[in-house]
Amino acid sequence: MSLYLARRIAGFAVTIFVAALIIFILLDLLPGDPARFILGINATPEAVAALRTQMGLDAPVHERFITWVLDMIRGDFGMSQTQRLPVAQLIWDRMAVTLPLSILAMVVSVAVGLPIGILAAMRRGKPTDTTLMVLAQTGIAVPNFWFGMLLTLLFAVTLRWLPTGGFVPWHEDPGAALRGLILPGLALALPQASILARVMRTALVDVTEQDFIRTARAKGLTKSQAILRHGVRNALLPVLTILGLQFAYLIAGTIIVENVFYLPGLGRLIFTAISERDLVLVRGITIALVLVTTATMLATDLCYALVDPRLKGRGA
Repeated sequence: MSLYLARRIAGFAVTIFVAALIIFILLDLLPGDPARFILGINATPEAVAALRTQMGLDAPVHERFITWVLDMIRGDFGMSQTQRLPVAQLIWDRMAVTLPLSILAMVVSVAVGLPIGILAAMRRGKPTDTTLMVLAQTGIAVPNFWFGMLLTLLFAVTLRWLPTGGFVPWHEDPGAALRGLILPGLALALPQASILARVMRTALVDVTEQDFIRTARAKGLTKSQAILRHGVRNALLPVLTILGLQFAYLIAGTIIVENVFYLPGLGRLIFTAISERDLVLVRGITIALVLVTTATMLATDLCYALVDPRLKGRGA
């Protein structure tokens, strides 16, 4: 178990370093001069040169990369070139919207998708199974922003139960903040719940063909009891993989939904940073998303060890 954990942590560190190197090189190769873009076409060469020095763009590439990595280790992601605020502060402020939104969507998708997948597996080959899988396929095909607009028309415009968009800060009114996340959370949860339902159904169908399920049935358990008591846990490994990928996707992929519902989250922040060519902010947000995604994958690997006892006895 300790070897398994050490290998996963080492892989986490290597992944972060390689990702940081790629992000830095790609952004550094972008055409154009960020200093001239910020100051405008009428800026004097002296002003552009002074800003380049202030931004550290006149230093060699390898020195700038090493400085950036060392600053990040200390928690300094740099200063936004357009907003004149620390990038770490901007990311933290926007994560107060994106992270609860992603958690809400994840909770809803698990609460809906897993029971549907289990029910479909228990009714394999019957009309219930077919109906549920058709609905799941439809949920995957429907764009989440379009589903979000339908939810807005029903619950915000027609019924007036929830706000159409915007966000009230948590410290001002937690209830209003939560209500502002319900519709976008449901919009994000639809395709994720549909994917979970299909994966859970497929995994459980495979498990029901195993010998230990037949043994449980031979001891007097019904098919449903054997699946619920013994099958679900053994089918969780592929589901855990999907859950890890989905949560990482929700953190990094909320840009469209956040713009539809006018939420001041991380997605809108990176969209603004790209449009304003704020490379320091783009770089900081991107590496922050890499950190969250990689940490999620690490947590998923650790969950494997809890679910699969075989990993505790070997350095997998």
